[in-house]
Formats: sequence, structure tokens, C-alpha cells
Amino acid sequence: MNLAVIGSGGREHALCYKLRQSKEIEKLFCIPGNAGTKKLAENISEDLSNFDGIYKIIKEKKIDFVIIGPEEPLVNGIVDFLTNKNIKVFGPDKFSSQLEGSKAFMKNLCKKNNIPTANFGVFENLEEAVTFIKDSKVPIVVKADGLAAGKGVSICQSKEEAEIKAKEIIEGKFKSSRKVLLEEFIEGEELSYFSVVDKNTFRFFGSAQDHKRVGEGDVGPNTGGMGAYSPANLLTEQLEEKIKKKIIEPTLRALKKMGHPYKGFLYAGLMIKKNEPYLIEYNIRMGDPECQVLMMRLKTNLIEVVKSVVNDSLKNLKIHWSDNSCMTVVLCSKGYPGNYKKNSEIRNLNKIEIDENNQVFHAGTYEKNKKIYSNGGRVLNVTCAEKNLVLTRNKCLNNLKIINWDDGFFRKDIGWRVINKNENNKR
Repeated sequence: MNLAVIGSGGREHALCYKLRQSKEIEKLFCIPGNAGTKKLAENISEDLSNFDGIYKIIKEKKIDFVIIGPEEPLVNGIVDFLTNKNIKVFGPDKFSSQLEGSKAFMKNLCKKNNIPTANFGVFENLEEAVTFIKDSKVPIVVKADGLAAGKGVSICQSKEEAEIKAKEIIEGKFKSSRKVLLEEFIEGEELSYFSVVDKNTFRFFGSAQDHKRVGEGDVGPNTGGMGAYSPANLLTEQLEEKIKKKIIEPTLRALKKMGHPYKGFLYAGLMIKKNEPYLIEYNIRMGDPECQVLMMRLKTNLIEVVKSVVNDSLKNLKIHWSDNSCMTVVLCSKGYPGNYKKNSEIRNLNKIEIDENNQVFHAGTYEKNKKIYSNGGRVLNVTCAEKNLVLTRNKCLNNLKIINWDDGFFRKDIGWRVINKNENNKR
């Protein structure tokens, strides 16, 4: 069979890496792809908002299955578009994609279905937003309602700062929406919980912990993600039961009742407080960089997972995972998440020993004259698996030392909370 992955980031490189292990796949395409996917698939350049152009490629290349990587085409309705043309596609429809595309939709769904989440208000009027802020405790979380490429969330330490951020959103800082979501700050530890879903059932699809802040010790502005590790040590059997019963199941029931059963990856961003889960956000696709660590740990053939969802036969599939710890450290262009330099050559990648426990997933890269250059803020995902997190992180940092990219920076402390906790427990 022929299969296409839509997208150009580290997530899509990791999906291609896993799919390439299947003997069933004759030809693999990535639209548009990057310098990393080019080694595994045929990259085809196309604008992801041009659904007609993507459909034309699918027909020309006789593609049997399509996996949608990023959120934007999903929110814009690519699954509905392709399904109407009888293309087998993995991902949620436009209606269900509002779980990520509109934070107001997601929070109202939580409210109606008693799903535990932070108290909130949604505003289009600045005066009303300011009144809510004045009546709230700090810190207060300010979010853009629509998609904002990981940059639409601010944890404000003062009411003045919250008012400034709310004003920016209402005045149109993000093109996707002028609505602002204000919510209480829940103190706790973050957990990324992944499910894979067909219209009848869902299966656990791994846990991870992402590191959103740009600086070590989790300081500075939010980014698209500076690194992640899997499995998350926070996830116990008891906690998982609560997540399924209180969050995942009522969400899927609600969407089904609305006539739009969910299909695809569902990623719940949770805050765990006193062993109770609170839903912070939903993502309607694999996380990036969490996908990178999950694809390294997944033992089940990914194409079997994809087919089970598309054909609604997921209940018959068992999903198996490696016991190893896996970590990815994101190598970013200096200046990210602000202004950063592009078109900088990255040398030494051929010096990294690549195997099943050692990968470099490309994100913001392109190839020219057999050389690799940067063209994004998050550029490479140095990803390693080992029997524990300390060994895993050491391996990642050693590979970053070998790459030695002058125009890049990275966090050396991914996994710091759990590593410090384990070291303290040993004392």
C-alpha cells in the first residue's frame, strides 16, 4: 500500500520513521516534509491549506491512506474534505477538531459534562475581561481561543500583566480568534496522556511529560516544546482510571451524542493536583515533541493502529510498548521563541550513530546541495532510549555535543523534576 503523512515537523519525521518499519508500505510520501523525512519518504511540496492540491497528489500517487500530522489542516476540515472524496484518512473531523481549535468550545463541553477543569471565563469584550481579572486570584492564565502555534498561553503573575495579554488577544494578536479565555491557575504537575480513538472505542497510546518553557528550571516564555520524556512517572493505575472515567470517556460520549464520533489521536494535557486530574487542554493530534518519544517506544506496527482506527476495529488491537525510558531534547535556533536566524548550516549530523535507541528527528530543516540548513525555531529533536532517564539524558546531551551547532541552543535539564526526585529518594 501507499501512504502519505501530511506535515513538515519533528512529529511527522517520527511518524515516517515508525511507518517505514512496516513491510506493508510500498511507497511513503510526506507532504511537504523536511530534510529528515526526505531519507524515509518522497517529499512533495504543497501548501497545507490547498486541499485540492493535496487531493490531486493523493490521486496521482495512488495513495491508500493519509495521516494528518498538524492541527491546522484538521481544524480547517481536511478530514471532511478527503472523506467526501472517498479517501481513507486518519484524524478527527472539523467539528471534533474544535476541541483544540476553540478553547471556548472545549471548556464549555467540560462544563456541560462535569469534566474537571480550571474555573474560566470567555470574553470578546475587554471591559468584561478586566472585571473578571479584577475578581480573580493571581497567577491567572490568559489564553487565545483559537490556534496560536503554542504561543497563545500566558501565565500572568499580576493582574496588570493579565489585562495587557487579554487586550492583545481581543485586539487581534492571533488571526484565529479575538476571543480570550481567562482561567484559574492550578498548581500541580503536568501530564500528557494520549489515546487513539475510533468511533466505538479508545486505547491508551502512551504518556509523556513535555517542557514548554524556554529556560532551564521551567522559566521564561512558553514555546512549542523544548523536550519531553516517556513514560511519565506520574501515571499510576489509580490515576489512569480517574483520567479515563472523568475526562476521556465523557468527552468521547459527548461528541458522539453531538453526531461527530471522534477518530484519530487524542492528546489530553492534564494538571495533576493531589492525585486528581484536571483537563488543561485537548490536542487533536500527536504532540510535538511527545510523538518523537512515543514512536521510539511503540512496539506495535503503526500501520496496524492507523488501519484499526480508519476501519473502526480498534477494540481488536493490543498495543505494546518498550519498557525503556525515552527522551527528546529540542535543538532550537538562537532567539527562539522570538526572532531567530534562518538558513544556518548544521554540520556533524553524520557523526551521530543512528539505531533503534538513537535518532535525530528533523523539524525546521531543509536540504540543499547535500547540506542541511535550519529554517525554523525548533530545528532538531535529539531522541534517545535507555533503561533509565539519567542514562537517556546523558546520551541525548552527548549527541548534542557532537552536533555542536553554533547557532543553536537547548535545555540541558529535560526530565529534571523526576530525575531530582529519584536522586533525592536514593539519599
